[in-house]
Amino acid sequence: QVQLVESGGGLVQPGGSLRLSCAASDAASGRTFSRYVMGWFRQAPGKERELVARIGWSGGGTRYADSVQGRFTISRDNAKNTVYLQMNSLKPEDTAVYYCAASPRYTIMMREYDYWGQGTQVTVSS
Repeated sequence: QVQLVESGGGLVQPGGSLRLSCAASDAASGRTFSRYVMGWFRQAPGKERELVARIGWSGGGTRYADSVQGRFTISRDNAKNTVYLQMNSLKPEDTAVYYCAASPRYTIMMREYDYWGQGTQVTVSS
């Protein structure tokens, strides 16, 4: 069982930046953090949850939604069991609950992510 805890959300003005963090623990299965592909997803009110970014096991294999390409950067520190999402040039349409998720498979399919955090709210407003 992997437990994921997000942090770093909040209220920011348009054009501002935030850095989300997601700390993982996996004591029960013994599977190390580095063996999980990590993703950030978001869900805005009245909309379906969508993939924001994905990062492979060793930090390569990044992929972004078209709407955040060039503004957001996903990264990971396997020594700290943590994945990050640096969000720059934020727009009101980025307002959503952001979730991190873990999958043992190299995938962008939401249904293949087995473990999810509780989410952190990001609000972009003046």
